Amino acid sequence: MDLSVEIRLGDVVKTRKAHPCGSDEWTVIRTGSDIKIKCSGCGRVVMLDRETFIKRRKKLVSQGPDPLQNA
Repeated sequence: MDLSVEIRLGDVVKTRKAHPCGSDEWTVIRTGSDIKIKCSGCGRVVMLDRETFIKRRKKLVSQGPDPLQNA
């Protein structure tokens, strides 16, 4: 498992399974060893460890801003 995958704040990702509300798009609101994501449909917040997040992620819909450009 490649844990060096770049995950940015503000990334919108599509998951393999849909959330019970019907949405399968999530916004990354916290990164680190754990990833916190927010459902785009109902606003539910879920925290996953990085490995689980990478397994459940299907594709990147849109990428958040580059943190190095703001420095």
